[in-house]
Amino acid sequence: MTDHVGGKLDLTRKLLSVIGWLALAIALVFGPVHINQIQAQTPAQAPAANPAQSLADTWQGTLHAGRDLRTVVKISKADGGGYKAVFYSIDQGGDGIPVTKITLEGTTVKMSLTAIGGTYEGKLSSDGKSIVGSWSQGPNPLPLNLARATPETEWTIPPPTPKLAPMDAKANPSFEVATIKPSKPDEPGKAFLVRGNRFTTVNTTLSELMSFAYGVHPKQVIGAPDWAATDKFDIDAKPDGEGAPNDKQWKGMLQKLLVERYKLTFHHEKKELSVYVLSVAKSGQKMTKSEGDPNGLPGLFFRGRLGDLHVTNANMADFAGLMQEAVLDRPLLDQTGITGRWDFTLDWTPDDSQFSGMGVKIPPPTDGANQPPALYTAIQEQIGLKLDATKAPADVMIIDHVEKPSEN
Repeated sequence: MTDHVGGKLDLTRKLLSVIGWLALAIALVFGPVHINQIQAQTPAQAPAANPAQSLADTWQGTLHAGRDLRTVVKISKADGGGYKAVFYSIDQGGDGIPVTKITLEGTTVKMSLTAIGGTYEGKLSSDGKSIVGSWSQGPNPLPLNLARATPETEWTIPPPTPKLAPMDAKANPSFEVATIKPSKPDEPGKAFLVRGNRFTTVNTTLSELMSFAYGVHPKQVIGAPDWAATDKFDIDAKPDGEGAPNDKQWKGMLQKLLVERYKLTFHHEKKELSVYVLSVAKSGQKMTKSEGDPNGLPGLFFRGRLGDLHVTNANMADFAGLMQEAVLDRPLLDQTGITGRWDFTLDWTPDDSQFSGMGVKIPPPTDGANQPPALYTAIQEQIGLKLDATKAPADVMIIDHVEKPSEN
């Protein structure tokens, strides 16, 4: 699990945090930045008739994820039958996450939180006072047992993070305060997080910072020293302007930080590279027009396993940026001509050429009948786009000078 200032992640949770970085929309695991944009969905699942088995109540338990995280789940009856719920991680703040779906079938309780790619499954005790279960946000579930709270035992939920008004889109902010420190040697995973007007990274290399700030694939950066891909740093920064910056403004501030603190200088050239080209398939695109805030931040994250990608309120540049920075082994050129923001799910079985930039080794695919298709097939069948490997002129960044940052 990761929290607002970074936490311990396994390899899949690492990818979840990277998506939080690219999307700048979710501070994983708990506590999305723009939680008010996410609408809980009420299932048509009737509650159990036995009052002792009714889930409507406040439940709480502690998740042990490198640190103890107290979790509170407030469950109530939905208007159309069934249940609705809000999930809290109170040691990470008071922002609640709407549970997308919650069901009680027999004694099996299931919850899914699409906003952060998390699921919970447990067994309700015969007396209806506890649920023994586990939380999953990757391949390795963590135990999470919940108990009904009483007025005497109920934990206090802190106030939610105040929602900031958007920063003026014409503003050109810089980081007013920025602390850069070498990462702890024993700290696993990585995270790029935004909460309100705070920008935080954990275990991030110069190569990863440049990929995000300039929207390039590592193969588009030439002349970087060896330490750029190995030495890791934690950043904690705050902009000098009022309001919540947009995606372009966050990237602009990070570009300035790289110049000021890493003494980065470079120039651009065109070079023929092996690339992927993203275009519209003959069937036409199959994505859903987003109803999210057109000025809000996008959300892109893997839901429980690599290859199960959930995208909300994102444009093609957001999607292409994610794919080339986290998934593909070469740059991706967007030639779809598609504008606007979209919602979609892309579910595929990765091969050993994918996710290597994240240090993830993909196991050989199994022959299961329900196994999702390969990326090339899935992208056409599921969202109506096409991915082709070719060679084409691409912009490259030639590094002229860069230094390790001084601590501040």
